Amino acid sequence: MEGSSPISNMSSALTFGITDYVVFVLMLCASLAIGIYFGFFSKAKNTTEEYLRGSKKMQTVPIAISLVASQLSGIAIMSVPAETYTFGFNYIFIVLSMVLVVPLLIYVVASVFYENNVSNCYEYLEIRFGKFMRKVVTLTFVLNLCLMLPVYMFIPSLAFAQVSGLNIHLINIVVSSICVSYTMLGGIKAVVWTDVVQGGIMLTSVILVGVLGTVQAGGLSSVLESASKGGRLDFDYRLDPRIRLTVWNGLMAGFVMWLGHIGFNQSCVQRIVALPSYAHAKVSLIIASCGILLIMGVMSFTGIIMFARYFGCDPMLAGLVSKPDKMMPFFIQDIMGNLPGMPGLFISCVFSAALSTLSANLNSLAGVVYFDYIKPFIRHTEARANATMKLTIILMGIYCIFGGFVVQHFNSIIQTVMSITGISTGAVTAVFLLGILCPRVNSKAASSGIIFSIVVMVAIVIKTQMQLKAGVIKYDILPNTLDQCEAKNLYTIFNATYNNNEHTTPISVLETPTEAPLVTGTFGSNRDFSIFEISFFWYKFLGAILTFLWALPMSYICKRDKQESLDPKLFTPFVRKFLPPNLVLELEELPLKVSPLAQDL
Repeated sequence: MEGSSPISNMSSALTFGITDYVVFVLMLCASLAIGIYFGFFSKAKNTTEEYLRGSKKMQTVPIAISLVASQLSGIAIMSVPAETYTFGFNYIFIVLSMVLVVPLLIYVVASVFYENNVSNCYEYLEIRFGKFMRKVVTLTFVLNLCLMLPVYMFIPSLAFAQVSGLNIHLINIVVSSICVSYTMLGGIKAVVWTDVVQGGIMLTSVILVGVLGTVQAGGLSSVLESASKGGRLDFDYRLDPRIRLTVWNGLMAGFVMWLGHIGFNQSCVQRIVALPSYAHAKVSLIIASCGILLIMGVMSFTGIIMFARYFGCDPMLAGLVSKPDKMMPFFIQDIMGNLPGMPGLFISCVFSAALSTLSANLNSLAGVVYFDYIKPFIRHTEARANATMKLTIILMGIYCIFGGFVVQHFNSIIQTVMSITGISTGAVTAVFLLGILCPRVNSKAASSGIIFSIVVMVAIVIKTQMQLKAGVIKYDILPNTLDQCEAKNLYTIFNATYNNNEHTTPISVLETPTEAPLVTGTFGSNRDFSIFEISFFWYKFLGAILTFLWALPMSYICKRDKQESLDPKLFTPFVRKFLPPNLVLELEELPLKVSPLAQDL
């Protein structure tokens, strides 16, 4: 065994080099350059139609890549491997649920949106259920983004600070400013084409990490053997809803999440309807789903590779890494730190994912805020509309910077994200499905259903947070040890372990207590059942079920107004066959539907 040399070599690898900084800066400059090009040099018209939909002339593959990139935030790159590293491989079922969602997106959702020529998914809700429903859902969209955008931006700043030593909030300011600039200047075209560049970086980085990590861990068979011994490949089929993550709540949570985030979220719908035709949209959605499955699947397995690398030599137990969300940067510097530019490429990957999600949501948010909350109260002109949307993007960018000071105190990013989005995602998804699939459901039933669901979910989330704070719910991670550091030649971790006199443990690890307390834990509960102790992975599915359980019975109580008729185009083709004749307004009697954006031109 060589003592000082390995320690010094690996210690020096855990910092950014000049080549890494160059790679990272080039990525940021490329993104900014695309925004400047579409903002100042592109020959496109300066209209809201161009700014938000690219005049419906976007290309299939770039839109597909953009959809993938917008769904793979820094959370996916950083926190998903941390999730499988600490809690096991059950997260893969959230990823695999995308297979169930794709047919619905293509044949149920996209077909209806294209046939009604909607430019905004919330426009469909107004046609189907009225203006009040649109106001409720757009409000949840705006509030959700206000909570989530600082999280999306803070995660990559956390990664960069881990490897560079720079102040995390300074990083947040610089990168947020660049993202705001190219989104504000270039509109949807800049967002899509920067997503193409960033998507290429993400795919390259993810594959490199997977391959190099597997080699460093001793090969695929060694990875699977170590993961099996460490309990990371144990799939949980139990039905107890209090268990943190099982096969069942993984599939249900993923199903509602992907359907809601891609099919009924304006940031994605805006891209889908920017394509020239429904045929283009079908191809784009198929490509996007394959991309999401590939990258998310690899990122999930990366956590298993990471565990195999540190099986018996945990950097968190050694005090080198303070929490799971910081494990990925440490792992990258460990396996790729000796390759010039590779750590920089991976950090660029994390930032690319975050910038894609942030820019997509900023662009969509600007359109929703203007058309739903500002335009009704001012005299609309194209110049005024573009100026207002750009100002909205700037203000949200400033908000994201200050929001980072709050996000830095979160313990588990995935738990935070699933809890926040779980409040409204399920309810919104259910309302769209009710509109597309259930002709009997009227505006009164649907509106009361979404309000009921959101109120109940807010109560559950708040009470659950109180239970977590009180220690009633405690999500302990799967155990690891420090007894194999010498055998694996991981001298930095070995050295940190035996030179830390206090030998503190920065995170909680499973222990065998003398007397078991009444606690709802990661893998079970010895307490009486309570709805306030169910896993946060159930929130989205529960929100959808609550909406259905309220709206369907209410549709029989709250009768449809006599003058209220239904356009068959508002329903998926399969449902139209069963529409009662007395509820249908014949297609030939309907005026041609024109998008509000087109009306403004």
